[in-house]
Amino acid sequence: MQRRLVLASAPALLLRPAWALSLTEGDANAGIRTALERGANSAVALLGRPDGFLGNPLVKIELPGHLKDAARLLRATGQGGKLDELVTAMNRAAEAAVPAAKPLLVKAVKDMSVEDGLKILKGGDDSITQFFAGKTREPLSAKFLPIVTQATQRVALADKYNAVASKASGFGLVSGEDANIQQYVTARALDGLYRIIGEEEKKIRQDPVGTGSAILKKVFGNLGG
Repeated sequence: MQRRLVLASAPALLLRPAWALSLTEGDANAGIRTALERGANSAVALLGRPDGFLGNPLVKIELPGHLKDAARLLRATGQGGKLDELVTAMNRAAEAAVPAAKPLLVKAVKDMSVEDGLKILKGGDDSITQFFAGKTREPLSAKFLPIVTQATQRVALADKYNAVASKASGFGLVSGEDANIQQYVTARALDGLYRIIGEEEKKIRQDPVGTGSAILKKVFGNLGG
């Protein structure tokens, strides 16, 4: 017989919510892992393709901070085409990098601990997103950066961006992490990845029945009970 999901110490068993008593530990683990896998796979599939970033206003990477104001001046002097090329290149770089995230996201799911699972199950509406960000952001930054660097090197304006952004950073107009285009795109690509994982998590929590998954319905449907 499977153990029931333990969410409290023995003296507090009677205080556990009704939904906790109806879930086995196996059910809970399976539901959480399914939710994690669905969020990761959906985000990678959506973003790691042409226009995954560029065509999605939720995650499209724009120029940072006060460089947007400088961009208006450049457009007024006929440099709009080059700026568009730079913005397109930034988003294409992010799209090229995202598929590299899948192995690390999958590993995070496989390595999920019991404590991680309980945090996700009883956490807020973004607990799946926070789980992935906490487990993968640092290693994914290292994976994304060389891919982004290779993609942006093809654009002549990238070096000029770094020169201008570096000066702007010195005046406090652009944050230090945004003063390098490769680091900026890497950070925004990860923000976009976790944002889309969050959107999928929201769908699962709001309508577990609509996912078409019996285990998601059982686990996340019970959370509302």
